[in-house]
Amino acid sequence: MTTFFITRHPGARVWAEQEGIRVDRLLDHLDPVEIQANDAVLGTLPVHLAAEVCARGARYLHLTLALPPECRGKELSAEDLRRFGASLREFEVRAVDSA
Repeated sequence: MTTFFITRHPGARVWAEQEGIRVDRLLDHLDPVEIQANDAVLGTLPVHLAAEVCARGARYLHLTLALPPECRGKELSAEDLRRFGASLREFEVRAVDSA
């Protein structure tokens, strides 16, 4: 099993390290073909990529936080992430075919 952390944000990287989160591969962007069953993918993926991660039999843990509107679009520090209650929450995402 490989644990991937997908983020291009330095504050998120520092936050994960300070929280003791074990990561095998730290990447700016996800190439879903690298994901195998039983891997874990951490980050804030677009929903279609999260669904592909889950379809491959991997776990998707979303980096969640209560971000106020005035902080959106800004780089956050590890301390900012803690202040906004950052945590990793597992989600199961799947695509639904519509007819």
